[in-house]
Amino acid sequence: MNHRACIVVPADDPPQLQGSPHLERLQSYGEVVLHASRPASNAEKIERCLGAVCMINSRSAVQWPGAVLERLSALKMITVCGIGTDAIDLEAARRLDVVVCNIPGRTASIVAEHALALMFAVARQAWHQTDLLKKGRWLARNLVYLQGKTLGVLGLGSIGREMARLGTAVGMRVQGWTLHPTPERSHELGIPLRPLEEVLRTSDVISVHLKLTDQSRGLLGRGEFALMKPGAIFVNTARGAIADESALVDALHSGRLGGAGIDVFAVEPIPADHPLLHCEQVVLTPHIADQTSEGMDLLNGGAVDNVIAFLEGEPRNRVV
Repeated sequence: MNHRACIVVPADDPPQLQGSPHLERLQSYGEVVLHASRPASNAEKIERCLGAVCMINSRSAVQWPGAVLERLSALKMITVCGIGTDAIDLEAARRLDVVVCNIPGRTASIVAEHALALMFAVARQAWHQTDLLKKGRWLARNLVYLQGKTLGVLGLGSIGREMARLGTAVGMRVQGWTLHPTPERSHELGIPLRPLEEVLRTSDVISVHLKLTDQSRGLLGRGEFALMKPGAIFVNTARGAIADESALVDALHSGRLGGAGIDVFAVEPIPADHPLLHCEQVVLTPHIADQTSEGMDLLNGGAVDNVIAFLEGEPRNRVV
């Protein structure tokens, strides 16, 4: 592999890799080009990456369809700065012989901690109470006590497993659902694995930790929200497109759900007129579950490690 490759960060907005000392490790491998803004069009994506051999996609909101990848004749490798690779047309990458890598597991505890924080913030109406106090209103509210309640974890990869551990640690009864349940996995995790419908129907809190795939896209629609316990809390730190946002808003407005803590959205940044922004009983964060200083350093280091491994002929963390 050409060790004087062009390595491009096409859209580092909000800033993640900018100023990272990890980028300096790439200097001996080739020219590093970082764009601090998001491309406005597919044409601009192509223009920015025309000579790139390796691409570091630091923002999952920036999509790479096959029609764009086909125009990048020099491109041999893409790494994301996280676990999810849904921003990339993987079938096109496979066809074009472009290696795609991710960073599995490094920030699992950080993301799970954010999901736990959202759960508690919703249960105690922390944002809503703060807003009322700022407006000069001192009102008693009916809050939710979580110890002894049931936490349903959807998806039991590294983040889901950590969320299950945290839920147990704070005194919740934890149950899970996975696309690949086995008695051995249930024993390993120390929690019962149940059918999706049963988990939705019997959990006081549902926390989503699934990858976005053809199987998980739109998994939670109107029927699934209707199954949830009245007053249940819904938390999503995975991908926005896993849940039907219109159905979620309706479940909140109808009182079916007691609240929601959401870090991810189908369209990011979330549009200014999105109906979720007008729901009282929500806590919303802008896809920042792993954006602590520790988390960003782990992800930046992982992305650079992936590029170096590829350029040295030993790709790691390959998805394609």
